[in-house]
Parts: sequence; C-alpha cells; structure tokens
Amino acid sequence: MPQLRVDFYLLNKSDTEATLLVACRLLEKAYQRGHRVFVFCDTQKTAEDLDEYLWTFKEDSFIPHHLQGEGPTPPPPIQIGYKTAPQGFNDLLLNLSATIPPFFSQFRRVMEIVASDEAAKAISREHYRDYRKQQCHLHTHQLD
Repeated sequence: MPQLRVDFYLLNKSDTEATLLVACRLLEKAYQRGHRVFVFCDTQKTAEDLDEYLWTFKEDSFIPHHLQGEGPTPPPPIQIGYKTAPQGFNDLLLNLSATIPPFFSQFRRVMEIVASDEAAKAISREHYRDYRKQQCHLHTHQLD
C-alpha cells in the first residue's frame, strides 16, 4: 500500500477569509484534475461558509459541490462535511478541522491549510507530529 501523502499549505495571513480562499483554490485545482475531495470542517458554520465561498470566490469558476447529507446521489466531486465520515470518498481529504479525523487514512492524500497565527501553527505542529508517527509522506508549501 502506498504511503499516505500529507501537504501543509502555510499562509502568511491569519484571517478566516484567507483560509477559505486558499481552500477554494485547492478545490478548484483538484476538481480540474479530476479528483474527488471530501472537506472536513470543525463546525456547520465553517462548512456553510466554504459552501458559499465556492459559489462566489471567482466569477468564471464552477466547482460542483454540496454539503454532506444534502444534494444529489451520487454526490458531486466535492463534498463538505463537519460531523461524520464521508461515504464513497477516498481520494483527497482537505482537513479544515483542528483535529485529524479518525478516517484520514482511507484517503490517498490529505491537505491541511495553516494560518499564520500562533494557535493555528501550534495545531499544525501537532498534526505534523501525528502524521509523522503514522509514517505519512509529509510536504510543506509556503504560500504568498
């Protein structure tokens, strides 16, 4: 079985809007490359905010998505959830949660976005250590 890849995207901003914008860009890129992505959020509000951003972050972009438990069956390539494990998704996981979901290992790749504030960095360091203990292949990307 191939080693799970985990990518950390380091932001130079600490606001929620910057995190959601980077999430939208990563999801757009993943969708254009034919990936199926499950986004795991801490709260319903974060999930709903991301849902809204995906409709508005770029005028000429369309990214088929829906909130977990809503929408058509089978689901579109991007599903956003906050409580339960995804059904039928095992390609990419975008983790926007302060915790690593217990189902992370069912995915081929995990993406984490790290805001520049100290609290987010501390959570990210903990995630990095936990993924390393699981022998994941770790990468970091500094974003401007």
